[in-house]
Amino acid sequence: MHTSTTLQEAGAGLLFAAVVGVPIGIGLARAPRLARLLDPVIMGLYGLPRVALAPLFILWFGIGLFSKIMMSFTMVLFIFILNVMEGIRTIDKDQLDLMTSMRAGRFYVVWTVLLPAIVPWILASFRIGVGLALIGAVVGELIGSNRGLGWYVESSGGQLDTTGVFSGLIVLMVLAMLANYLIGFMERKIVRWR
Repeated sequence: MHTSTTLQEAGAGLLFAAVVGVPIGIGLARAPRLARLLDPVIMGLYGLPRVALAPLFILWFGIGLFSKIMMSFTMVLFIFILNVMEGIRTIDKDQLDLMTSMRAGRFYVVWTVLLPAIVPWILASFRIGVGLALIGAVVGELIGSNRGLGWYVESSGGQLDTTGVFSGLIVLMVLAMLANYLIGFMERKIVRWR
């Protein structure tokens, strides 16, 4: 029960961050003036210790699942935004000029140039984000929850149950390793496609 709760929170936060962060990263990379204007704000928010926001998330979103999803979401969002922006910046300008000179459609350029360029960056964001999403879920559970691996570790520690603490930590480690393996497997399949 505790493992599935933490997995739901971290997984939903990670996927939500990808769905929101990738389009924002693409939009900011395509609008360099806006990106320069928002860069200090983005870096300020990225540097903000989101762990300090956990009590506020509990107050705003309640003790349930959604506050932990939002905690995981904020831990990972900026990883996706910054990686996608960097991935688009690394696209060869000559390749884009070639597509423009051949009057390639916007969808064709996105499909043949943009997506192959940013897919490795998105997968790298998932790989980095797995651990951060788990941290966000566990921190949210430590601050206020009645289930999840973070709650289980804290509850076991409060009862001086060392075995319970280590078993919770080992399950978290195994979850991170399995998620990393799954992302690596997907990456190998997609790299073959590229």
